[in-house]
Amino acid sequence: MDLLTVENEYFTNGYRAVAGVDEAGRGPLAGPVVCAAVIMPLDEAKRIIGVNDSKKLSAKKREFLAEKIRETALAYAIEEVDEGTIDEINILQATRLGMKRAIERLSPAPDFVLTDGNMTLDIAYPQKSVVKGDALVYSIGAASILAKTHRDALMKKYAGEFPEYGFERHAGYGTAAHIKAIGEYGICRIHRRTFVAKFWDGRERI
Repeated sequence: MDLLTVENEYFTNGYRAVAGVDEAGRGPLAGPVVCAAVIMPLDEAKRIIGVNDSKKLSAKKREFLAEKIRETALAYAIEEVDEGTIDEINILQATRLGMKRAIERLSPAPDFVLTDGNMTLDIAYPQKSVVKGDALVYSIGAASILAKTHRDALMKKYAGEFPEYGFERHAGYGTAAHIKAIGEYGICRIHRRTFVAKFWDGRERI
């Protein structure tokens, strides 16, 4: 399947600014969920070869493509929703909130929105969700790359502040090493308390 097929279908039906939306970081024990929205040009001359689900790409390839996407996009926006909000409203609602904020920051605004997975958003634009959209739809794949690279860079910064946890290696996901570190040091301020409850003894890193 051509990754531009979906956007081109909407273009044919009169939509000229189709945005793709995706997130990175729904599953980790620490750090924000990051959502990105992007409107890509559909003309073949500006097409970026290699756009795909960010999880299927090497870190080096993601960084290369992210730079190309930022240079080429008609509009893009990236939003972070922090761990406190995730704990307060749950990860699904936090993801919806981040996607909504990213979409509403796009300039020019979209006239149609494509989201990854099965996600209905509280937005003023017509929308459609696409299961495995990050691997099937060009603009959603581009959004997944922007979200993933932004979040990975952020977690590397947190690794400098909280070196005990190894955030630069696992980006906050629940690896054995990360869970072991929580057992040794307690949690730090970027941990999601609702995510670590099963193996957290109540201690916090000061």
